[in-house]
Amino acid sequence: MSERILAAFVPLVDCAALVAAREQGFAAAAGLDLVLVKEPSWASLRDHLALGHVDCAHALAPLPVALTLGVGHVQVDCVAPFVLGRGGNAITVSNRLFAELQAAAPDTGILDPAAAGRALAAVVRRRRSSLTLGMVFPFSNHNFDLRYWLAAAGVHPDRDVRLVAIPPPLMVESLSAGLVDGFCVGEPWNSLAVAQKVGHIVATQSQLFPGAVEKVLALRADFAERSEHVPLLLRALDAAAAWADDPANHEALAALLARPEYVGVPQPIVAAALRGRVPVASPTEGRLADFLYFHRHAANAPRATDGLWAYAQMVRWGQVAASDDAERAAANVFRPDLYRFCGNPAAAPVLPPFDGVRFSSNVSGYLAQFELRTPFASATCV
Repeated sequence: MSERILAAFVPLVDCAALVAAREQGFAAAAGLDLVLVKEPSWASLRDHLALGHVDCAHALAPLPVALTLGVGHVQVDCVAPFVLGRGGNAITVSNRLFAELQAAAPDTGILDPAAAGRALAAVVRRRRSSLTLGMVFPFSNHNFDLRYWLAAAGVHPDRDVRLVAIPPPLMVESLSAGLVDGFCVGEPWNSLAVAQKVGHIVATQSQLFPGAVEKVLALRADFAERSEHVPLLLRALDAAAAWADDPANHEALAALLARPEYVGVPQPIVAAALRGRVPVASPTEGRLADFLYFHRHAANAPRATDGLWAYAQMVRWGQVAASDDAERAAANVFRPDLYRFCGNPAAAPVLPPFDGVRFSSNVSGYLAQFELRTPFASATCV
């Protein structure tokens, strides 16, 4: 008799390991009946995970940290023992805004994320009305990547622009309708915007933060502690992630993800994202190395610093007050001790971000390097 495990996911390419675990038989081989529950938004997924409606979830990396800290929701202790994917996000702007960026940089062009950020800053200074930019959830790397990129160019994300939360499947429609001027979201929604000729990609997460943890397997701490099936699930996901990362399997994986019950977009767009062939507006060689990956470079190994990085961004942008207790709790969310069930204790490499400011586990010292911040007392919901 197989043990039934309910796993929530949001329709994105980086739910690949969960889909592969079910559809390619890795979960069944481990004695698990892995049932995937498609969620319309990250808020819905968070609520269902917190309430125990599902056993685990394909989650934004900062989400289990926010739940553990009780930020923006009820407090629920969570753990992240497995990284499902690294990279995969991008920043896309409308055709109109892209034309403004080009006009703001006629000599240098938009060659990289830093240049695109400088052009955006020039546009913000010239505009009479604020830009509206979408991100998927307040406690997401999409929000933090977008804020970091804006701030690095001198644009304050809480004063100079307006940030709004939109579920990933509604991003392209929101851009097409003119409700937002741009967004940060995971694939395939950036590439779909380009394919529908309503937007241009100006930066990717792999350019901004190479090797960044993006999605994790999140579990409530009490479930992780009492369930004897967690080691089996992690081993199944490890095998599934290795299968998903193999280029020889990308066409088959794209066909699975393109199905309506999963991501539901054309297979060629999914396949291109898996191969790193993302239509970035700046000159590229046709393929972004390590744009999105699931297993190589010790991708699945969690690190305590992953939780600390999310906590640091929450403090920087006024979502949570800095405290020693909160810092310790955030560091304990990512659980390499549980990951050792996979038999591979290796840690993923830590690479510098696009601005060269390396993260330090000395959070206060790290944050002291940034001029643009939002005090906790005056924080907004994002």
